[in-house]
Amino acid sequence: MFSLSGRALVTVACIIGAAGSLSGCASNPQSADVDPIYRRQVVPYATKEKPGTIVINPSEHFLYLVEDGGQALRYGVGVGGEGFSWSGVAKVHSKQEWPDWYPTNDYLHRRPEVRPNLNELQTGSLGMVAGPANPLGARALYLWQGNKDTLYRIHGTNEPWTIGKNVSSGCIRLTNRDIVDLYERTRVGAKVVVLQSNDNSNVQ
Repeated sequence: MFSLSGRALVTVACIIGAAGSLSGCASNPQSADVDPIYRRQVVPYATKEKPGTIVINPSEHFLYLVEDGGQALRYGVGVGGEGFSWSGVAKVHSKQEWPDWYPTNDYLHRRPEVRPNLNELQTGSLGMVAGPANPLGARALYLWQGNKDTLYRIHGTNEPWTIGKNVSSGCIRLTNRDIVDLYERTRVGAKVVVLQSNDNSNVQ
């Protein structure tokens, strides 16, 4: 994961595996294919972290936004291979609404069927413009440690049925409805704690 460089290369690491269905997915209700246990809800949550902190537990497929009063807003997440490969403490360096997607040449070589869905974007690179069919979904949060990009992303997905599951690749994905909600509640500079996990099995 840390061998990638540049925003275009970083972004694709967080959505490989989500691009297999580039159309027709966004029309599905974002909660229709999600197990009720992974739907957004307020839960008791004992922690020393301050309100506004995000805590991600990849093994449980949950993301917690700490609130006052010993509780948190819990979101179900899908976890890709990159989602298991990094843990630690970071901050939300930036947020983006409807991010563009820039696949690498290596990815396009392995998945040539994706190329017809791409266009030359304003950066001059080949990619997919932001929108409902974009594998990055409606929003993305970019996590850094100091001046270093962790290459770890929290983003939406056009495949809501992957919430609560391990997938072949990607970072931490929420339904588009949930990532929009988290985006609105999270400030730039917010603390993010990613718990360690070795559970990268049962990929679906």
